[in-house]
Amino acid sequence: MSLRPLLLAAFLLCTLPARADTELVMTARFPNGDPVPYMLDSASPRPKYLLVLFPGGSGDMNLRMEDGKIKFGLYGNFLIRSRPLFVDQDFATVSTNATGSEERVQVLLDDLKRRYPDAKVYLIGTSNGTGPTMSLAGFLQDKVAGEIHTSSRAQVYSFDGKAYRNRQLVVHHINDWCRVTPYSAAKRSNEKFGTELITMEGGISTGSECEAYAHHGYNGIEKETVDAIKTWIRKGG
Repeated sequence: MSLRPLLLAAFLLCTLPARADTELVMTARFPNGDPVPYMLDSASPRPKYLLVLFPGGSGDMNLRMEDGKIKFGLYGNFLIRSRPLFVDQDFATVSTNATGSEERVQVLLDDLKRRYPDAKVYLIGTSNGTGPTMSLAGFLQDKVAGEIHTSSRAQVYSFDGKAYRNRQLVVHHINDWCRVTPYSAAKRSNEKFGTELITMEGGISTGSECEAYAHHGYNGIEKETVDAIKTWIRKGG
């Protein structure tokens, strides 16, 4: 039998994207028993990096099971719809409600630590979700490997990413015309404080300038944006 078909099959298996499994996890709980639900997307039992995703908008994903299926809102949000692009053998995503509550975040981190004790955790927020990521920066500087603020709210203007002991990154589209997330604010954080900045360009802008399918949500360049974020994370080891 020729080895060529076998070699071709092996090559195709190696080049196929990793298959991601999605799970609604309810094991993160407050002392009173109330859950902090999160949606876990993973392709490996031992990911190197866990990316906790804080969506924009209301920040409330309304995670739940209905008829045996996972249901959730904000599915069009940049981070939530781009989950499959993040996931591979090294990266898993944890999608949950955006929150500024230190207690809630600690409950989540404790559960992730029990499940994946060796994984490095990064918190990623987008748009309204960057309000919490910035406000939690001091609390999290010794608890997570880093934070990534995408399409940040205007207060990033005075955000000093170098003031924290972990890694901080700002990602912004140069043509984000949303009035509450101006690119100029992200650029100033970089120029004044040295906060690391990745500037994205291109893509397609449709609908409201502050919605997920405008440049504000990296429409049409989701993969390029995700790849840039993952490259930055990997540089941290």
